[in-house]
Amino acid sequence: MYYFIYVTFPDEDSAKEVAEHLLKKRLAACVNYWEIKSKYWWEGEIQEDDEIAMIIKTKAEKFSEVREEIKKLHSYTTPCICGLNVEEGNLEFLRWIDSIVEG
Repeated sequence: MYYFIYVTFPDEDSAKEVAEHLLKKRLAACVNYWEIKSKYWWEGEIQEDDEIAMIIKTKAEKFSEVREEIKKLHSYTTPCICGLNVEEGNLEFLRWIDSIVEG
């Protein structure tokens, strides 16, 4: 089974750092990131910020390890790290993930 992991970051530099780290450790086959606008509750107030959203493409069995690596590097007190099961997809693409992510 495969996983796409959604994470948000305060800026592009921190997103790039995490992406590079996960790719070098072969915990991810691919990482996409882009700018987003976010509104959320924090410390009793509604906040609004520019952030970077990221999707990490990996194997389901790597979720716990990826989550812990992100938590080590992330600057947020409570980072969004959410896994989405990928049950179907382009088989050639899913096999490509298998060829990259160790495990």
